[in-house]
Parts: sequence; structure tokens; C-alpha cells
Amino acid sequence: MSDAPAHEILVEALARDLRPVRPLPSPLRRGLAWCAAALGLALLTLPFVDVQALRLRMGVPDLALAALGAVLTAAAAAFAAFCTSVPGRSPRWALLPLPPAALWLAASGLGCLRAWIAPGTDLPDAGEMRGCAVFLVAVSLPLSLLLAAMLRRACPLRPVLTAALAGLAAAAAAAAILVLFHPHDATGTDLAVHAATVAVVIGANALAGGRLLGGGRAPPPHGGG
Repeated sequence: MSDAPAHEILVEALARDLRPVRPLPSPLRRGLAWCAAALGLALLTLPFVDVQALRLRMGVPDLALAALGAVLTAAAAAFAAFCTSVPGRSPRWALLPLPPAALWLAASGLGCLRAWIAPGTDLPDAGEMRGCAVFLVAVSLPLSLLLAAMLRRACPLRPVLTAALAGLAAAAAAAAILVLFHPHDATGTDLAVHAATVAVVIGANALAGGRLLGGGRAPPPHGGG
């Protein structure tokens, strides 16, 4: 009983420092907010886009499907990242970006097939492919940082999975923006460079983002004895 006043003082001190907790928006709202930011970044590049050439490229079905697949992959991966960041949500949400990613890759491969069957004159050189890789990394970086900042508060239980999904979202969004400038069909080498760059972005996010998102969690309790 003599300890009761001390306990009351402790409770009062803890209660005095409490701050109201603002609940996180739903994964859908946060995903839409990130997609809006990615769209805003794309809009900033429009003054540098050859609109007529873009219309011609989007008139080719497989190029249009590849662009659509990249956009849908970015949106689905971002939503899946926010879903998997919430404790209690199923990790199966990570499967959501797979169908649009398959569309993205398949449609891009059709461009390689067309270039192989009917070799054209407008093929990328090493400098153009290097420029594409630099563009993908440069655009993915701010989008990845924004996603990491938005995911940080959720404290995901599977930080590496969530960070990898964030990397896929950022890389796919960067690839979709690259379509605005890409002047030719993807050749096999070009597609390989793009795929390697996307893989690097996803891997870097999984490594760095996984540590960042998992750093704030308390370690699991040891089994008692």
C-alpha cells in the first residue's frame, strides 16, 4: 500500500506526456497520394517531350500495352507495399503487382521480337542505353525516398518485402515516365539493360529500405524459462 502514491505519480507523469496519435490513412489513400506524386513528377517532364513522336509510339499496340503495364505495376506495387506495411494484413498482397508486371514484360518483349524480325534503323546505341539506365535510377530515387518516408510510420512486420515492393513501384513508375522519351522499340539488349536497372532499384530498396523500415521495431521477446 505504501507504494501506491509512487505508482500514482508515475501514472500521472506518463499521462501528462501523452500525445494524441493520428491514425494512418488507409493503404488505398496512401497509395493514391504516392501515385499523385509520381504523376506530378511525370507532368514536370512534359515540356521536354516530343508529343508528336509520343503519339506515334503509343499508336503501336505493344508499346502502348508496355506503358500501361508499367503504370499498373507501379500503382499495384505501391498499394501492395502499403498493405504489407500494416500489421495483420496478409503478405499475399505482394502478389498483386504480378499480373501487370507480366503484361509489362510481355509487351516489351514483343518490341524486341519485332526488331529481331524486321531490323530497323532506329536502334539504340550504348550511349542511349546508358542514358536510359541513368534516367531510371535518377527518377526512382526520389520516388523510393518518398515511399520510404510514407511507409516508415507503419512499422511493417516484413520490412524487406515491403521495401522490395516499394522498389518495384518506384522502378515501374520511372519506366513509365521513360516511355515519354524513349524514341525506339526495345531491343533485346535494351530490354536487358532496363530489366537489370529495375532489379538493381528493387534490390537497393530491399536492402536499404528493409533496414530503414525495420529499424524502429522492438526485438521480439525471448522465450521465457
